[in-house]
Amino acid sequence: MRVLFIGDVVGRIGRQCVRDLLERVKENYCIDFTIANGENAAGGTGITRKVANELYSYGVDLLTMGNHVWDNKDIFNFIDQEERMVRPANYPLGTPGVGSRIIKVKNKSIGIINLLGRVFLPPMECPFRAAERAINEVRNITPNIIVDFHAEATSEKIALAWFLKGRVSAVLGTHTHVQTADERILEGHTAVISDVGMTGPYDSVIGVESDLVIDKFLTQLPVRFEVARGENAQFNAVVIEIDTESGKAIEISRIFDHHTV
Repeated sequence: MRVLFIGDVVGRIGRQCVRDLLERVKENYCIDFTIANGENAAGGTGITRKVANELYSYGVDLLTMGNHVWDNKDIFNFIDQEERMVRPANYPLGTPGVGSRIIKVKNKSIGIINLLGRVFLPPMECPFRAAERAINEVRNITPNIIVDFHAEATSEKIALAWFLKGRVSAVLGTHTHVQTADERILEGHTAVISDVGMTGPYDSVIGVESDLVIDKFLTQLPVRFEVARGENAQFNAVVIEIDTESGKAIEISRIFDHHTV
């Protein structure tokens, strides 16, 4: 099985980039299943039903989320009915949505688990312990498991990958919007990358208008961030090849594509 994971989709430019490139990428890499992190897809923070359906229409099979999952209140109107979305599994019991799903892909199954880090982010339940609980449930049905670890610190992400080695197919970092060059397969055949990167405005500071971010650093005054404008975009993703009998990762490769929208 070949899985495409698209890094954080940011705003309209990110969605247009997915629209323009996804079909070609799926054909070129013989993709069986496509996941995208969508927590910044609607105006840079959060997601709406309309935006989620737009991404599904372009060929995304499942959306993961992160610390901005609740920023657009429309999500409360549909997340409990949406079977193609997961939010971090280490939110408190009773939080809307689910933290993991198992999806049929052709004649196989794949499990997707979403987790939120705790370093430099709001306090959450331990992602390591939440991961163990979710994996124990998912592995009863399939050995093919992708973990989206939405976290700030590379050390926390790599530590989770080592903690889960041999028990999941891949641990893929999201959140920083900067693609890292450390993709590898750990012992136990678990693929890992610190951050998949961002799909959105290329001429920006992690997707935001650069002047606004500079003003924030210079003045330390409150600034309302806006998704950057322009025609230059980037498409960041990884492709993971999985042996579906064992759940072991065979290969992981990065995609960084510049695009004009």
